[in-house]
Amino acid sequence: MTAPAHPFGPGLSPPLLLAIETAGSGCSAAILRGSETLAAECRALRHGHAEALMPMVDRVARAADIEPGELELVAAAIGPGGFTGIRAGLAAAQGIALAARARLVGVTSFAAAAAAARARGPGCQSVEHDGARALLVALDSRRADLYVQLFAGDCATPLAEPAAILPDRLTPYVAGLIGGAALVIAGDMAELAADALGRDRPVGIIPDSAPDALGVAAAVIFGLDAGASPDRAANMPVRPLYLRPPDVTLPKERNSGPAVAL
Repeated sequence: MTAPAHPFGPGLSPPLLLAIETAGSGCSAAILRGSETLAAECRALRHGHAEALMPMVDRVARAADIEPGELELVAAAIGPGGFTGIRAGLAAAQGIALAARARLVGVTSFAAAAAAARARGPGCQSVEHDGARALLVALDSRRADLYVQLFAGDCATPLAEPAAILPDRLTPYVAGLIGGAALVIAGDMAELAADALGRDRPVGIIPDSAPDALGVAAAVIFGLDAGASPDRAANMPVRPLYLRPPDVTLPKERNSGPAVAL
């Protein structure tokens, strides 16, 4: 990719950021100047992200009164989630970043949910006061298992790698990482995860905490505020994060007889 036309560093104005989230059961886009949200749109959507995303980006750009060429950062959710949605979001983000000569950043859906929890409060801050030392992000895998990742009480430091865990294995999984400590749960499967953990530990739920574009943006902004360079603000490569193979069965080859050279 061509080097970004927009410099970053201390003393410079906050970057103009487009954030995109299409990995989960929604489609969302947001434009921010630093931590200030200029425009945002979110739509519940299980399928059809590719058709919905670019018109949505155009609407938020007009609402923010900016031209695409002004963008300095483009951040996109890399998953895990729906295969088609992830691909649609990353393809759009790559095209927009290339056209704008903007820096492209990838953010996991776990980091987006964790950053949103941290940004909105009561989230992680009040939970730390209540004695919890961890945040569990639980996401819909569209199968029997859950996509999960455990973070420290700062909602930023991962305590384990992302994993796909069946609900009945969630208790030993969490206990192996934090013992019986209290925790809070975020994500679109927070309530199911809380039910699966039962009464083994104090559990709090952060409602309406599915990953979205504002969470993607928050993860990047927190990284920049902490002094990370833009390409390391989310510390993730810009490629899809899959925790299992796609639900696709390739057709068997048919025996069509010997090949004939024409």
